[in-house]
Order: sequence, then C-alpha cells, then structure tokens
Amino acid sequence: MRRAPALILLVLFLSPVHGGESASDILEATGVSGGLVVHVGCGDGTLTAALRTTGSFLVHGIDRDPANVAKARALALKQDVRGKVTFAPWSSAPVLPYIDNLVDLLVVTDAQAPPQSEMLRVLAPLGVAYVRTNGAWTKTVKPRPATIDDWTHYMHDPGNNAVAHDSQIG
Repeated sequence: MRRAPALILLVLFLSPVHGGESASDILEATGVSGGLVVHVGCGDGTLTAALRTTGSFLVHGIDRDPANVAKARALALKQDVRGKVTFAPWSSAPVLPYIDNLVDLLVVTDAQAPPQSEMLRVLAPLGVAYVRTNGAWTKTVKPRPATIDDWTHYMHDPGNNAVAHDSQIG
C-alpha cells in the first residue's frame, strides 16, 4: 500500500514535451542546473558536449556503436573538454553502467531506450529522464522517497538536533 503514492506521483511527473533538440532547449525543458548528465545514444558527441554549458555539469555519453564513441572522443579532444565530457561504449544494454541514484539528468536519444525501471534506478531523487521517441520528448522526474529526510539547517533542524529522520541511509 505504501508504494501506491509513489506510483501516482510518477504518473503525474510523466509528461510529453514539445521542444527543440539543442542542449539549451533540453536544459531549459528539464530545469536541471548541474550534476551528472548522461546522454544515451551520444552519436558523434556534438549534443553531448553541448550539454556541458557550465562548470556545474559533468557529462558522460554512451553509445552502442564503437565508431560513434571514437568520433565523440575525437570531438572532446578537439574542443578540449576531456575529463569534463567523456564517452564510453554501451555494451551492457539495456542495463545502464551506473550505480543506483547517481544521475541528475538522463538524456536518451537512442532508438532502443532502456526500460523505464532501469532509467529510474540510475536517476537520483528528483533527477530527470528526458527521452526522445519518434521525434517527441517525454520528461520523467523521479520522485523523492519519503524515507529520505530533508536537512534544511547545518544541525538538521532549527532545534540544532544533529540526528536525522532518514531511514534510506541508516
């Protein structure tokens, strides 16, 4: 019964988005302003590299085709963004090569998108999956679990109590 509200929230956060395909359009549509950005189906790396608009982004592109990864790496070298924008082959499809709750923005342009459950696994709470299917974009925001406490002050709350009410971490 506890899972039902999360499913309802997830359905509320699924929404079709009609926007352009530029990096600025994607970042504006998703509202993500920093963190780890993953581009699934990075192709030649042009869009992937453009997703790093500020120093608050670390961008990783993955692609099923090793030739695309080679082109993308050459682009990163040419643009001198190595280390800030990286590329790797995606040989473990449909499993994404990231730990749970890591990715802040997941941009999927690969024709064979990973399953929704896999995208939600790697997204951080309040992370965004932005998926292009048949030319249309869909935005999904991963809900924040009720088991994660919200620290608004240095010492947890205004009473200066250092103990959190977080059962996710322990």
